[in-house]
Parts: sequence; C-alpha cells; structure tokens
Amino acid sequence: MEELDKRLIDLEIKFTHQDELLQELNQIVAKQQLIIEKMAREIISLNELYTKSDVQGNRTLKDDVPPHY
Repeated sequence: MEELDKRLIDLEIKFTHQDELLQELNQIVAKQQLIIEKMAREIISLNELYTKSDVQGNRTLKDDVPPHY
C-alpha cells in the first residue's frame, strides 16, 4: 500500500507543477495577444496615414534616402 500512496503523491505533485506551468503560459499568451492587437492597430493607423499623405504619389527614390546622406 505504501508504494501506491507514494505513486499517488508523486502524480499529485507532477499535476500541481503542470497546472502552475499551464497558468503561467496562459498569462504569457494573453499578454502576447494584447501586444499583437496593439501592433495591428498601429499598422492600420500607419497605413491610413500613409494613404492620406499628399506626397504619396509624388515620391521618388531621392525622397527615400535617409536624412544623414
């Protein structure tokens, strides 16, 4: 009977660790989802800003040169 009790305790310990890990991973995924949603909104905003700019159609390669050149 002692062997069975020891195995049961070992399984309970493993389950507890796995449950904690699952909760931690779930929190990480939730934070990443918020970051992804924020980045998606920023991309949409930047795209709208770009399409509304007056110089979009008049750009040349010279306009794309970094300012330090």
